[in-house]
Amino acid sequence: MKRIITLVYMCGCIATMQAQEATFVVTEKSAERVGENLAVTMRINISDMEIPKSRSVVCTPLIEAGDSLRALPSIILNGKTRHILYERLDRPRQNPPTEYEYRRFNGEEQWIDYQIYTPYADWMKKSEVSLVMDECGCGWEALQQNKSPLFALNFEPVVLNPTLAYVTPQAEAVKARTAAGSAYLDFPVNQTDIRPDYRNNPAELAKIRKSIEAVRGNKYATITAVSIKGYASPEGGYANNARLAEGRAEALLSYVESLYDFGEAKMTVDSEPEDWAGLEKAVEEGNLPDKAQLLAIIRADEPADYDQREWKLKTLNGGTSYQTLLRDVYPALRHSDYKVDYTIRNFTVEEAKQLIFEDPSQLSLNEMFQVAQTYEAGSPQFNEVFEIAVRMYPNDPVSNLNAGINAVQTKQFDKARRYLAKAPDCPEKQLAEAALLMYESQTDEAKSILEQLQNDPKVGATAKDNLEMLNEFINQ
Repeated sequence: MKRIITLVYMCGCIATMQAQEATFVVTEKSAERVGENLAVTMRINISDMEIPKSRSVVCTPLIEAGDSLRALPSIILNGKTRHILYERLDRPRQNPPTEYEYRRFNGEEQWIDYQIYTPYADWMKKSEVSLVMDECGCGWEALQQNKSPLFALNFEPVVLNPTLAYVTPQAEAVKARTAAGSAYLDFPVNQTDIRPDYRNNPAELAKIRKSIEAVRGNKYATITAVSIKGYASPEGGYANNARLAEGRAEALLSYVESLYDFGEAKMTVDSEPEDWAGLEKAVEEGNLPDKAQLLAIIRADEPADYDQREWKLKTLNGGTSYQTLLRDVYPALRHSDYKVDYTIRNFTVEEAKQLIFEDPSQLSLNEMFQVAQTYEAGSPQFNEVFEIAVRMYPNDPVSNLNAGINAVQTKQFDKARRYLAKAPDCPEKQLAEAALLMYESQTDEAKSILEQLQNDPKVGATAKDNLEMLNEFINQ
């Protein structure tokens, strides 16, 4: 099958060169590979040219790439007398011709259809066709500085490499962070005082100290608040449980305050007498045989009195399930949740570049993005920054969007889909999804998305470029 690639075809867009006091206008031009040859075609309007009868104008098309050059057969435009002289000369006929001669009929509309075949050479793969006009008889070699570009040749196969658009994460005026956890402290029955060495308390108190000390040991952090909320299980009377939950939370806060100086940080304590929400979740996730009946009691609006509701749990099916709740569920409902709120100072780009590979948890998404911009797009460092960002912020929509875009760029398509699934629906995401479809040869689907995006104020120009690339790929 003959393979033809048309590089350029322009109608209405003109290339103009001055000749005497008129113009030489190239309107339609194209280049095609035809077998081992290159076919160059032009339609030329010389209707406005005025050539004195004793003068000539020689127009020579050139193909150039770097130091390589080939002159194509010239177009000789003669006035009346010069044309007669040209006809009388005994010129040897050459095949293929090295020139084409035309008489100019001044004042008349006149067009020239120019088509030549010249042997194709590898250096023409990416080259330029230009035109040199000689009105003085100096020869095209002497006039090459006065070339007029006509069109470019590009016979390299189109390789899909769509451009994508990253999203700049919003900068944080204050980088507020929280370290949180739950402690399951043991207390003697009906008591609220903390015994650091009682049962499993050493390990549970160590968890709290570790969280606080991690923040206190961070030279970039400032603690702004410490809060503790105590919970009791539904076992026993509600009023007594309210006393225990509050007293135990206050005791834990006092314990923490006795160990550290928190300066001006806000210290708060709260409590919830019975953790019915935790009980509901535990039952729902469990596999007790009368699970549905237990959940019906837990979720019911009546009785409103929690002690009566607990009694219904105790007496359900002879109390068998309640014994399981006492043994396996209630201990986890007696807990103290703690939060350490703190801020981290902002960093310069140079500081952030140091921290990104040493301690990225200190950085905001915006700071990480600014670091990425200091590296060449596609470089290992550039790619790694987006992977670090999504590891540090695994549920953030923007971190997932940018990581997904980067995964498309690096052709890690499965990873790209996972990240983009968590990304917000936005033009940048649609552009990335179109790129995935392009790589997967789903060209119709990709084309549909790009056509819809090409008027978007944010990504429209990029979408147009990708659509043009896709069309060239389809038509090659």
